[in-house]
Amino acid sequence: MRKQIFIAIYIVTAVLLAGLYATEKAATEKPLTIEEKVTKLFEKWDNPASPGAAVAVIKDGMVVYRNGFGSAQMEYNVPITPSTIFHVASVSKQFTAFAITMLEAQGKLSADDDIRKYLPWMPDFGHTVTIRHLLNHTSGIRDQWELLILSGWRMEDVITQKDILYLLKRQHELNFKPGEQYMYCNSGFTLLTEIVAKVTGQPFVDWVDENIFKPLGMNSTHFHIDHQQIVKNRAYSYRQDRKRGLVRSILNYANVGATSLFTTVEDMANWMRNYSEKRVGGEQAIAPMFERGVLNNGEKINYARGLGVGEYKGLKHIGHGGDDAGFRSYMRYFPDEKFGVVVLSNLAQFNPGLLTQQITDIYLAEKIKTGPDQTSQPTRKTIRLSRKKIEAFTGTYWLTRSRLLRTIKREGKKLFYVRSPENKSELIPYAKTAFYMKEFPHVTVEFFETDNGKSGKIKVTVGNEVIDGNRVEPFKPSADQLKAYTGLYQSDELEVRFRLSINGKGLFVDFKKQD
Repeated sequence: MRKQIFIAIYIVTAVLLAGLYATEKAATEKPLTIEEKVTKLFEKWDNPASPGAAVAVIKDGMVVYRNGFGSAQMEYNVPITPSTIFHVASVSKQFTAFAITMLEAQGKLSADDDIRKYLPWMPDFGHTVTIRHLLNHTSGIRDQWELLILSGWRMEDVITQKDILYLLKRQHELNFKPGEQYMYCNSGFTLLTEIVAKVTGQPFVDWVDENIFKPLGMNSTHFHIDHQQIVKNRAYSYRQDRKRGLVRSILNYANVGATSLFTTVEDMANWMRNYSEKRVGGEQAIAPMFERGVLNNGEKINYARGLGVGEYKGLKHIGHGGDDAGFRSYMRYFPDEKFGVVVLSNLAQFNPGLLTQQITDIYLAEKIKTGPDQTSQPTRKTIRLSRKKIEAFTGTYWLTRSRLLRTIKREGKKLFYVRSPENKSELIPYAKTAFYMKEFPHVTVEFFETDNGKSGKIKVTVGNEVIDGNRVEPFKPSADQLKAYTGLYQSDELEVRFRLSINGKGLFVDFKKQD
Protein backbone atom coordinates (compact mmCIF):
# COMPACT_ATOMS: atom_id res chain seq x y z
CA MET A 1 0.00 0.00 0.00
CA ARG A 2 2.86 2.37 0.93
CA LYS A 3 4.52 1.55 -2.39
CA GLN A 4 1.39 2.50 -4.34
CA ILE A 5 1.09 5.78 -2.42
CA PHE A 6 4.75 6.58 -3.13
CA ILE A 7 4.28 5.94 -6.86
CA ALA A 8 1.18 8.15 -6.96
CA ILE A 9 3.01 10.99 -5.17
CA TYR A 10 5.94 10.61 -7.58
CA ILE A 11 3.66 10.82 -10.64
CA VAL A 12 1.81 13.89 -9.34
CA THR A 13 5.09 15.62 -8.50
CA ALA A 14 6.53 14.84 -11.93
CA VAL A 15 3.45 16.22 -13.64
CA LEU A 16 3.52 19.42 -11.57
CA LEU A 17 7.21 19.93 -12.23
CA ALA A 18 6.74 19.33 -15.96
CA GLY A 19 3.93 21.86 -16.03
CA LEU A 20 6.05 24.37 -14.11
CA TYR A 21 8.95 23.84 -16.55
CA ALA A 22 6.67 24.31 -19.56
CA THR A 23 5.27 27.51 -18.05
CA GLU A 24 8.76 28.87 -17.34
CA LYS A 25 9.94 27.90 -20.82
CA ALA A 26 6.94 29.60 -22.47
CA ALA A 27 7.57 32.70 -20.39
CA THR A 28 11.24 32.88 -21.38
CA GLU A 29 10.72 32.11 -25.09
CA LYS A 30 10.39 35.22 -27.19
CA PRO A 31 7.58 35.40 -29.74
CA LEU A 32 8.75 35.15 -33.33
CA THR A 33 9.43 38.38 -35.15
CA ILE A 34 7.70 39.06 -38.46
CA GLU A 35 10.91 38.21 -40.30
CA GLU A 36 11.28 34.94 -38.39
CA LYS A 37 7.70 33.99 -39.24
CA VAL A 38 8.39 34.51 -42.95
CA THR A 39 11.63 32.54 -42.79
CA LYS A 40 9.82 29.69 -41.04
CA LEU A 41 7.48 29.35 -44.05
CA PHE A 42 10.47 28.32 -46.18
CA GLU A 43 12.24 25.99 -43.75
CA LYS A 44 11.28 22.91 -45.79
CA TRP A 45 13.52 24.14 -48.63
CA ASP A 46 16.23 25.70 -46.50
CA ASN A 47 18.93 23.14 -47.25
CA PRO A 48 21.49 22.62 -50.03
CA ALA A 49 20.00 19.24 -50.99
CA SER A 50 16.87 20.85 -52.42
CA PRO A 51 15.93 23.44 -55.02
CA GLY A 52 14.22 26.32 -53.33
CA ALA A 53 13.18 29.93 -53.68
CA ALA A 54 14.06 33.58 -53.27
CA VAL A 55 11.68 36.08 -51.71
CA ALA A 56 11.48 39.85 -51.31
CA VAL A 57 8.92 41.98 -49.51
CA ILE A 58 8.43 45.73 -49.86
CA LYS A 59 6.43 48.02 -47.61
CA ASP A 60 6.06 51.78 -47.96
CA GLY A 61 8.72 51.88 -50.64
CA MET A 62 11.33 49.96 -48.65
CA VAL A 63 12.55 46.38 -48.90
CA VAL A 64 11.71 44.99 -45.46
CA TYR A 65 12.63 41.37 -46.11
CA ARG A 66 14.77 39.47 -48.60
CA ASN A 67 16.14 35.96 -48.44
CA GLY A 68 17.07 32.86 -50.37
CA PHE A 69 16.57 29.17 -49.61
CA GLY A 70 17.90 25.99 -51.18
CA SER A 71 20.13 25.48 -54.21
CA ALA A 72 20.15 27.41 -57.47
CA GLN A 73 22.26 24.72 -59.16
CA MET A 74 22.02 21.30 -57.55
CA GLU A 75 25.04 19.93 -59.39
CA TYR A 76 27.39 22.45 -57.76
CA ASN A 77 25.56 23.27 -54.50
CA VAL A 78 25.23 26.93 -55.49
CA PRO A 79 22.92 28.54 -52.91
CA ILE A 80 19.94 30.69 -53.80
CA THR A 81 20.27 34.30 -52.65
CA PRO A 82 18.13 37.41 -53.24
CA SER A 83 20.43 38.20 -56.19
CA THR A 84 19.94 34.80 -57.90
CA ILE A 85 18.53 35.21 -61.42
CA PHE A 86 15.39 33.23 -62.28
CA HIS A 87 13.37 32.69 -65.43
CA VAL A 88 9.96 33.99 -64.29
CA ALA A 89 7.70 32.68 -67.10
CA SER A 90 4.39 34.57 -67.41
CA VAL A 91 5.31 37.19 -64.82
CA SER A 92 7.06 38.57 -67.92
CA LYS A 93 3.76 39.62 -69.49
CA GLN A 94 3.31 42.79 -67.42
CA PHE A 95 6.62 44.14 -68.75
CA THR A 96 5.53 43.55 -72.34
CA ALA A 97 2.21 45.23 -71.58
CA PHE A 98 3.98 48.16 -69.93
CA ALA A 99 6.14 48.71 -73.03
CA ILE A 100 2.98 48.95 -75.15
CA THR A 101 1.28 51.23 -72.62
CA MET A 102 4.29 53.56 -72.45
CA LEU A 103 4.22 53.90 -76.24
CA GLU A 104 0.49 54.59 -76.07
CA ALA A 105 1.08 57.31 -73.46
CA GLN A 106 3.62 58.83 -75.84
CA GLY A 107 1.02 58.90 -78.62
CA LYS A 108 2.87 56.41 -80.80
CA LEU A 109 0.04 53.87 -80.94
CA SER A 110 -3.46 53.21 -79.61
CA ALA A 111 -4.66 50.11 -77.81
CA ASP A 112 -7.63 50.11 -80.18
CA ASP A 113 -5.46 49.90 -83.30
CA ASP A 114 -5.87 46.90 -85.59
CA ILE A 115 -2.76 44.75 -85.07
CA ARG A 116 -2.44 44.39 -88.86
CA LYS A 117 -1.56 48.09 -88.99
CA TYR A 118 1.79 47.08 -87.53
CA LEU A 119 1.85 43.40 -88.47
CA PRO A 120 0.47 43.27 -92.02
CA TRP A 121 1.74 39.71 -92.41
CA MET A 122 -0.78 38.42 -89.86
CA PRO A 123 -3.78 36.66 -91.48
CA ASP A 124 -7.03 38.52 -92.07
CA PHE A 125 -9.42 36.52 -89.90
CA GLY A 126 -12.48 38.44 -91.06
CA HIS A 127 -12.64 40.27 -87.73
CA THR A 128 -10.53 43.11 -86.38
CA VAL A 129 -8.07 42.03 -83.71
CA THR A 130 -6.84 45.03 -81.71
CA ILE A 131 -3.83 45.57 -79.48
CA ARG A 132 -6.26 45.74 -76.54
CA HIS A 133 -7.52 42.25 -77.39
CA LEU A 134 -3.96 40.95 -77.15
CA LEU A 135 -3.36 42.70 -73.82
CA ASN A 136 -6.57 41.31 -72.27
CA HIS A 137 -6.43 37.74 -73.71
CA THR A 138 -9.65 38.33 -75.64
CA SER A 139 -8.29 38.09 -79.19
CA GLY A 140 -9.38 34.54 -80.03
CA ILE A 141 -5.93 33.84 -81.53
CA ARG A 142 -4.74 30.29 -80.91
CA ASP A 143 -2.15 29.74 -78.21
CA GLN A 144 1.44 29.31 -79.37
CA TRP A 145 2.33 26.47 -76.98
CA GLU A 146 -0.66 24.38 -78.01
CA LEU A 147 0.16 24.97 -81.68
CA LEU A 148 3.77 23.95 -81.13
CA ILE A 149 2.83 20.76 -79.29
CA LEU A 150 0.33 19.82 -81.99
CA SER A 151 3.05 20.50 -84.56
CA GLY A 152 5.33 17.95 -82.94
CA TRP A 153 7.54 20.15 -80.80
CA ARG A 154 8.75 19.18 -77.36
CA MET A 155 8.76 21.96 -74.79
CA GLU A 156 12.45 21.32 -74.07
CA ASP A 157 13.32 21.98 -77.74
CA VAL A 158 14.93 25.26 -78.73
CA ILE A 159 11.89 27.42 -79.57
CA THR A 160 12.67 30.74 -81.22
CA GLN A 161 10.57 33.82 -81.88
CA LYS A 162 10.70 32.96 -85.58
CA ASP A 163 9.31 29.46 -84.93
CA ILE A 164 6.27 30.89 -83.14
CA LEU A 165 5.59 33.62 -85.69
CA TYR A 166 5.79 31.10 -88.53
CA LEU A 167 2.96 29.08 -86.99
CA LEU A 168 0.82 32.13 -86.22
CA LYS A 169 1.10 33.34 -89.82
CA ARG A 170 -0.35 30.03 -91.05
CA GLN A 171 -3.52 30.04 -88.96
CA HIS A 172 -6.80 30.37 -90.88
CA GLU A 173 -9.28 30.88 -88.05
CA LEU A 174 -9.74 32.28 -84.56
CA ASN A 175 -11.03 30.36 -81.56
CA PHE A 176 -13.83 32.92 -81.23
CA LYS A 177 -14.80 36.41 -82.37
CA PRO A 178 -12.46 38.99 -80.76
CA GLY A 179 -13.89 40.36 -77.52
CA GLU A 180 -16.48 37.61 -77.13
CA GLN A 181 -14.68 35.85 -74.29
CA TYR A 182 -11.53 35.67 -72.20
CA MET A 183 -9.11 32.86 -73.09
CA TYR A 184 -5.52 33.01 -71.90
CA CYS A 185 -3.29 33.34 -74.97
CA ASN A 186 0.50 33.50 -74.92
CA SER A 187 0.59 34.24 -78.65
CA GLY A 188 -0.81 37.71 -78.06
CA PHE A 189 2.15 38.79 -75.97
CA THR A 190 4.65 37.44 -78.48
CA LEU A 191 2.90 39.56 -81.12
CA LEU A 192 3.02 42.62 -78.82
CA THR A 193 6.83 42.49 -78.83
CA GLU A 194 6.77 42.62 -82.62
CA ILE A 195 4.54 45.70 -82.45
CA VAL A 196 6.98 47.41 -80.05
CA ALA A 197 9.84 46.66 -82.44
CA LYS A 198 7.86 48.00 -85.41
CA VAL A 199 6.87 51.23 -83.67
CA THR A 200 10.25 52.00 -82.08
CA GLY A 201 12.55 50.72 -84.81
CA GLN A 202 14.51 48.82 -82.14
CA PRO A 203 14.55 45.17 -81.14
CA PHE A 204 12.10 44.69 -78.28
CA VAL A 205 14.78 43.38 -75.89
CA ASP A 206 16.89 46.50 -76.43
CA TRP A 207 14.01 48.96 -76.09
CA VAL A 208 12.76 47.60 -72.76
CA ASP A 209 16.32 47.47 -71.42
CA GLU A 210 16.89 51.15 -72.24
CA ASN A 211 13.46 52.45 -71.30
CA ILE A 212 12.35 50.24 -68.39
CA PHE A 213 15.07 48.11 -66.80
CA LYS A 214 17.97 50.57 -66.65
CA PRO A 215 15.89 53.57 -65.47
CA LEU A 216 14.49 51.42 -62.64
CA GLY A 217 17.90 50.09 -61.62
CA MET A 218 16.94 46.54 -62.65
CA ASN A 219 20.52 45.76 -63.55
CA SER A 220 20.20 41.97 -63.28
CA THR A 221 17.14 41.80 -65.55
CA HIS A 222 16.84 41.06 -69.26
CA PHE A 223 14.57 39.33 -71.75
CA HIS A 224 16.40 36.13 -72.68
CA ILE A 225 16.04 35.76 -76.44
CA ASP A 226 19.37 33.95 -76.96
CA HIS A 227 19.22 30.49 -75.39
CA GLN A 228 23.00 30.14 -75.66
CA GLN A 229 23.72 33.34 -73.74
CA ILE A 230 25.75 32.78 -70.58
CA VAL A 231 24.03 34.28 -67.54
CA LYS A 232 26.08 34.35 -64.36
CA ASN A 233 24.35 33.63 -61.06
CA ARG A 234 21.32 32.04 -62.72
CA ALA A 235 19.16 29.28 -61.29
CA TYR A 236 18.34 26.09 -63.17
CA SER A 237 15.01 24.35 -62.80
CA TYR A 238 14.11 20.96 -61.34
CA ARG A 239 11.12 18.72 -60.76
CA GLN A 240 10.29 15.66 -58.72
CA ASP A 241 9.80 12.58 -60.88
CA ARG A 242 7.79 9.78 -59.28
CA LYS A 243 10.27 7.11 -60.40
CA ARG A 244 13.61 8.91 -60.64
CA GLY A 245 13.34 11.44 -57.86
CA LEU A 246 14.70 14.94 -58.45
CA VAL A 247 15.61 15.63 -62.10
CA ARG A 248 16.52 18.64 -64.25
CA SER A 249 13.65 20.29 -66.08
CA ILE A 250 15.12 21.60 -69.32
CA LEU A 251 14.21 24.98 -70.81
CA ASN A 252 15.66 26.31 -74.08
CA TYR A 253 13.31 29.16 -74.91
CA ALA A 254 14.60 31.77 -77.35
CA ASN A 255 11.37 33.76 -77.54
CA VAL A 256 10.12 36.72 -75.54
CA GLY A 257 7.01 38.65 -74.60
CA ALA A 258 4.84 35.97 -73.09
CA THR A 259 7.77 34.59 -71.12
CA SER A 260 11.60 34.53 -70.84
CA LEU A 261 12.17 37.43 -68.47
CA PHE A 262 15.29 36.77 -66.38
CA THR A 263 15.28 38.70 -63.11
CA THR A 264 15.87 38.67 -59.36
CA VAL A 265 13.60 39.34 -56.40
CA GLU A 266 15.67 42.46 -55.69
CA ASP A 267 14.99 43.83 -59.17
CA MET A 268 11.32 42.86 -58.89
CA ALA A 269 11.16 44.94 -55.70
CA ASN A 270 12.22 47.96 -57.76
CA TRP A 271 9.56 47.10 -60.32
CA MET A 272 6.74 46.81 -57.77
CA ARG A 273 7.70 50.17 -56.22
CA ASN A 274 7.21 51.82 -59.59
CA TYR A 275 3.51 50.97 -59.54
CA SER A 276 3.14 53.52 -56.71
CA GLU A 277 6.08 55.85 -57.31
CA LYS A 278 5.50 56.08 -61.09
CA ARG A 279 9.11 57.08 -61.73
CA VAL A 280 9.07 55.37 -65.13
CA GLY A 281 6.04 55.82 -67.35
CA GLY A 282 4.20 58.22 -65.08
CA GLU A 283 0.50 58.14 -64.29
CA GLN A 284 -0.41 57.95 -67.99
CA ALA A 285 1.31 54.59 -68.35
CA ILE A 286 0.63 53.15 -64.88
CA ALA A 287 -3.14 53.75 -64.63
CA PRO A 288 -4.12 51.77 -67.79
CA MET A 289 -2.17 48.76 -66.50
CA PHE A 290 -4.86 48.27 -63.80
CA GLU A 291 -7.90 48.67 -66.08
CA ARG A 292 -9.83 45.42 -66.35
CA GLY A 293 -10.70 44.17 -69.81
CA VAL A 294 -14.29 44.47 -71.06
CA LEU A 295 -16.00 41.90 -73.26
CA ASN A 296 -18.30 42.80 -76.14
CA ASN A 297 -21.33 42.26 -73.89
CA GLY A 298 -20.04 44.80 -71.35
CA GLU A 299 -18.85 42.20 -68.83
CA LYS A 300 -15.62 43.07 -67.03
CA ILE A 301 -12.99 40.38 -66.66
CA ASN A 302 -10.40 40.06 -63.90
CA TYR A 303 -7.48 40.59 -66.24
CA ALA A 304 -6.01 43.97 -67.12
CA ARG A 305 -2.78 44.47 -69.08
CA GLY A 306 -0.51 41.57 -68.27
CA LEU A 307 -1.89 41.61 -64.72
CA GLY A 308 -4.62 39.90 -62.79
CA VAL A 309 -6.74 42.39 -60.83
CA GLY A 310 -8.84 41.50 -57.81
CA GLU A 311 -9.17 41.47 -54.03
CA TYR A 312 -7.46 39.42 -51.37
CA LYS A 313 -9.21 39.41 -48.02
CA GLY A 314 -10.77 42.78 -48.70
CA LEU A 315 -7.65 44.45 -50.10
CA LYS A 316 -7.27 45.39 -53.76
CA HIS A 317 -4.26 43.82 -55.40
CA ILE A 318 -2.64 43.13 -58.74
CA GLY A 319 -0.49 40.15 -59.53
CA HIS A 320 0.59 37.40 -61.85
CA GLY A 321 2.07 33.94 -61.66
CA GLY A 322 4.25 31.99 -64.01
CA ASP A 323 5.39 28.44 -64.65
CA ASP A 324 7.74 27.10 -67.31
CA ALA A 325 9.70 23.85 -66.94
CA GLY A 326 10.54 23.71 -63.21
CA PHE A 327 10.36 27.48 -62.63
CA ARG A 328 7.50 28.80 -60.52
CA SER A 329 6.95 32.50 -59.80
CA TYR A 330 4.39 34.86 -58.33
CA MET A 331 4.24 38.61 -57.79
CA ARG A 332 1.51 40.22 -55.67
CA TYR A 333 1.21 43.97 -55.08
CA PHE A 334 -1.28 46.02 -53.04
CA PRO A 335 -1.21 49.63 -54.35
CA ASP A 336 -3.23 51.17 -51.51
CA GLU A 337 -0.97 49.62 -48.88
CA LYS A 338 2.21 50.12 -50.93
CA PHE A 339 2.97 46.53 -50.06
CA GLY A 340 4.28 43.83 -52.34
CA VAL A 341 5.79 40.37 -52.24
CA VAL A 342 7.51 38.31 -54.91
CA VAL A 343 8.53 34.66 -54.67
CA LEU A 344 10.64 32.98 -57.36
CA SER A 345 11.36 29.26 -57.28
CA ASN A 346 13.22 26.63 -59.32
CA LEU A 347 11.13 23.62 -58.25
CA ALA A 348 8.07 22.50 -60.22
CA GLN A 349 6.25 21.30 -57.09
CA PHE A 350 6.62 24.70 -55.40
CA ASN A 351 3.54 26.91 -54.88
CA PRO A 352 4.70 30.57 -54.85
CA GLY A 353 1.15 31.93 -55.04
CA LEU A 354 0.27 30.33 -51.71
CA LEU A 355 3.48 31.64 -50.13
CA THR A 356 2.69 35.21 -51.22
CA GLN A 357 -0.70 34.86 -49.53
CA GLN A 358 0.84 33.57 -46.30
CA ILE A 359 3.43 36.36 -46.26
CA THR A 360 0.68 38.91 -46.88
CA ASP A 361 -1.25 37.47 -43.93
CA ILE A 362 1.79 38.04 -41.71
CA TYR A 363 2.58 41.61 -42.74
CA LEU A 364 -0.96 42.92 -43.23
CA ALA A 365 -2.58 41.01 -40.36
CA GLU A 366 -4.26 44.14 -39.01
CA LYS A 367 -5.72 45.16 -42.37
CA ILE A 368 -6.92 41.93 -43.96
CA LYS A 369 -10.49 40.80 -43.48
CA THR A 370 -12.05 37.38 -43.16
CA GLY A 371 -15.63 36.27 -43.32
CA PRO A 372 -18.20 34.82 -45.71
CA ASP A 373 -18.49 38.11 -47.61
CA GLN A 374 -14.86 37.94 -48.77
CA THR A 375 -14.85 36.12 -52.11
CA SER A 376 -11.09 35.80 -52.35
CA GLN A 377 -10.45 33.64 -49.28
CA PRO A 378 -13.30 33.44 -46.78
CA THR A 379 -13.15 31.76 -43.42
CA ARG A 380 -15.11 28.54 -43.77
CA LYS A 381 -15.96 25.71 -41.42
CA THR A 382 -15.08 22.42 -43.05
CA ILE A 383 -17.47 19.50 -42.82
CA ARG A 384 -17.21 15.76 -43.23
CA LEU A 385 -18.84 13.90 -46.07
CA SER A 386 -19.32 10.17 -46.41
CA ARG A 387 -17.32 8.21 -48.97
CA LYS A 388 -20.56 7.52 -50.84
CA LYS A 389 -21.37 11.22 -51.01
CA ILE A 390 -17.87 12.06 -52.25
CA GLU A 391 -18.06 9.32 -54.88
CA ALA A 392 -21.12 11.02 -56.41
CA PHE A 393 -18.96 13.97 -57.46
CA THR A 394 -16.25 11.94 -59.22
CA GLY A 395 -16.07 11.89 -62.99
CA THR A 396 -14.89 13.90 -65.97
CA TYR A 397 -16.16 17.41 -66.70
CA TRP A 398 -15.91 19.61 -69.77
CA LEU A 399 -15.33 23.28 -68.85
CA THR A 400 -17.27 25.05 -71.58
CA ARG A 401 -15.63 28.48 -71.32
CA SER A 402 -12.00 27.40 -71.09
CA ARG A 403 -12.54 24.28 -73.26
CA LEU A 404 -10.68 22.00 -70.89
CA LEU A 405 -11.34 18.53 -69.53
CA ARG A 406 -10.98 18.19 -65.79
CA THR A 407 -11.29 15.04 -63.69
CA ILE A 408 -12.66 14.83 -60.16
CA LYS A 409 -11.09 11.82 -58.45
CA ARG A 410 -11.53 10.18 -55.06
CA GLU A 411 -8.56 8.79 -53.15
CA GLY A 412 -9.76 7.19 -49.93
CA LYS A 413 -11.97 9.78 -48.25
CA LYS A 414 -10.38 12.70 -50.08
CA LEU A 415 -11.54 14.38 -53.29
CA PHE A 416 -9.12 15.84 -55.85
CA TYR A 417 -9.41 18.27 -58.76
CA VAL A 418 -7.09 16.73 -61.37
CA ARG A 419 -5.54 18.74 -64.20
CA SER A 420 -2.93 16.11 -65.05
CA PRO A 421 -1.43 13.06 -63.26
CA GLU A 422 1.16 15.30 -61.59
CA ASN A 423 -1.01 18.40 -61.11
CA LYS A 424 -3.95 18.04 -58.77
CA SER A 425 -5.50 19.94 -55.85
CA GLU A 426 -7.25 18.48 -52.84
CA LEU A 427 -10.84 19.69 -52.42
CA ILE A 428 -11.99 20.52 -48.87
CA PRO A 429 -15.77 20.36 -48.28
CA TYR A 430 -17.40 23.33 -46.54
CA ALA A 431 -20.98 22.53 -47.62
CA LYS A 432 -22.75 19.42 -48.88
CA THR A 433 -21.94 20.20 -52.51
CA ALA A 434 -19.29 22.92 -52.22
CA PHE A 435 -15.51 22.67 -51.81
CA TYR A 436 -12.47 24.90 -51.83
CA MET A 437 -8.99 23.97 -53.01
CA LYS A 438 -6.58 23.29 -50.16
CA GLU A 439 -3.66 24.94 -51.99
CA PHE A 440 -5.74 27.79 -53.40
CA PRO A 441 -8.48 28.58 -50.83
CA HIS A 442 -9.85 31.41 -52.99
CA VAL A 443 -10.84 28.84 -55.66
CA THR A 444 -14.14 27.07 -55.03
CA VAL A 445 -15.73 24.11 -56.78
CA GLU A 446 -19.47 23.51 -56.57
CA PHE A 447 -21.35 20.45 -57.81
CA PHE A 448 -24.97 20.20 -58.92
CA GLU A 449 -26.70 16.86 -58.44
CA THR A 450 -29.04 15.17 -60.90
CA ASP A 451 -31.88 12.73 -60.27
CA ASN A 452 -29.56 9.71 -60.24
CA GLY A 453 -27.60 11.10 -57.29
CA LYS A 454 -24.51 11.91 -59.32
CA SER A 455 -23.26 15.37 -60.07
CA GLY A 456 -24.18 16.53 -63.57
CA LYS A 457 -22.66 20.00 -63.53
CA ILE A 458 -19.70 21.77 -61.96
CA LYS A 459 -18.97 25.43 -61.23
CA VAL A 460 -15.42 26.63 -60.62
CA THR A 461 -15.15 30.13 -59.14
CA VAL A 462 -11.90 32.10 -59.08
CA GLY A 463 -12.56 35.48 -57.50
CA ASN A 464 -15.30 37.01 -59.65
CA GLU A 465 -14.71 34.66 -62.57
CA VAL A 466 -17.10 31.72 -62.90
CA ILE A 467 -16.38 28.72 -65.14
CA ASP A 468 -19.20 26.24 -65.73
CA GLY A 469 -18.78 22.66 -66.80
CA ASN A 470 -20.83 19.59 -67.65
CA ARG A 471 -20.21 15.97 -66.78
CA VAL A 472 -19.19 13.90 -69.79
CA GLU A 473 -19.51 10.15 -69.71
CA PRO A 474 -16.59 8.10 -71.01
CA PHE A 475 -17.04 6.97 -74.60
CA LYS A 476 -16.49 3.21 -74.84
CA PRO A 477 -16.61 2.36 -78.53
CA SER A 478 -16.32 -1.10 -80.00
CA ALA A 479 -13.27 -2.19 -82.00
CA ASP A 480 -15.18 -1.61 -85.25
CA GLN A 481 -16.17 1.90 -84.19
CA LEU A 482 -12.56 2.73 -83.35
CA LYS A 483 -11.37 1.38 -86.67
CA ALA A 484 -13.42 4.03 -88.47
CA TYR A 485 -11.15 6.73 -87.01
CA THR A 486 -7.85 5.16 -88.03
CA GLY A 487 -5.78 6.54 -90.86
CA LEU A 488 -3.50 9.40 -91.82
CA TYR A 489 -4.57 13.00 -91.21
CA GLN A 490 -2.85 16.19 -92.35
CA SER A 491 -3.02 19.77 -91.08
CA ASP A 492 -1.90 22.47 -93.51
CA GLU A 493 -1.89 25.11 -90.78
CA LEU A 494 0.49 23.06 -88.65
CA GLU A 495 2.31 21.39 -91.51
CA VAL A 496 2.13 18.04 -89.75
CA ARG A 497 0.64 14.59 -90.30
CA PHE A 498 -1.11 12.58 -87.63
CA ARG A 499 -1.53 8.80 -87.80
CA LEU A 500 -4.34 7.30 -85.77
CA SER A 501 -4.05 3.60 -85.04
CA ILE A 502 -5.39 0.95 -82.66
CA ASN A 503 -3.43 -1.04 -80.16
CA GLY A 504 -4.55 -3.18 -77.25
CA LYS A 505 -5.42 -0.15 -75.11
CA GLY A 506 -7.48 1.84 -77.62
CA LEU A 507 -7.05 4.57 -80.23
CA PHE A 508 -3.72 6.38 -80.34
CA VAL A 509 -2.35 9.34 -82.26
CA ASP A 510 1.22 9.17 -83.49
CA PHE A 511 3.24 12.07 -84.90
CA LYS A 512 6.78 13.37 -84.79
CA LYS A 513 8.55 13.71 -81.45
CA GLN A 514 5.49 12.57 -79.49
CA ASP A 515 5.36 9.33 -77.50
